[in-house]
Amino acid sequence: MITHLAFIMDGNGRWAQKKGLPRAEGHRRGAQKAEKVVEWCAELGIKYVTLYTFSTENWKRPKEEINYLFLLLVNTIKRKFNRMMKQGVRLRFCGVIDELPKQIADICREFEEKTKHNDKIQVILALNYGGRRELIDAFNRAIKAGVKSLSEDDFKQFLYLPDVPDPDFVIRTSGEIRVSNFLLWQTAYSELYFTKTLWPDFARSDLLRALDDFNKRHRKFGGL
Repeated sequence: MITHLAFIMDGNGRWAQKKGLPRAEGHRRGAQKAEKVVEWCAELGIKYVTLYTFSTENWKRPKEEINYLFLLLVNTIKRKFNRMMKQGVRLRFCGVIDELPKQIADICREFEEKTKHNDKIQVILALNYGGRRELIDAFNRAIKAGVKSLSEDDFKQFLYLPDVPDPDFVIRTSGEIRVSNFLLWQTAYSELYFTKTLWPDFARSDLLRALDDFNKRHRKFGGL
């Protein structure tokens, strides 16, 4: 049974390149696919979905592409808001939101607040997120709180979203076989799945195939 499913949505640029289209079109199609994937997960009864949306390393990309990604994010959230409310979607953000452009940060907080009472599915956008940065921030918050010693449970309370259960399953598209600084603490015992399918081409059948693979695995968590 999967409670929390996380996605490393990779391959938008390569999808566009293969079709002779601008990278922006790949990102647009990728955003549309993210909407569909959330719908599929809700239909399957999955309670938490995390989407790796923009990493701390993505600031290395051209400024025009970064600006387009943020514009796409804002427009998608605003366009989908009424539907999110009807479908019981709680929207949350995981990352260094305060270091985003003020307009983007304000919109993140606004829609977190507007959807906070929805309880069918939580959609978490990892935005300006890096796993190492999260760990450093957690340690610094613990130090600031005067903590002298930490258990694992104590430490988790200093992470960005301490109430969210660890991902059971992480799916990465596009053929890359790495976690790319994604949820380093939380994925310690997550099952991993890699597919060569580019994110805009990721179909419901791909999701079901991945979930079938997960259901065949025996999760031992260090035991027998």
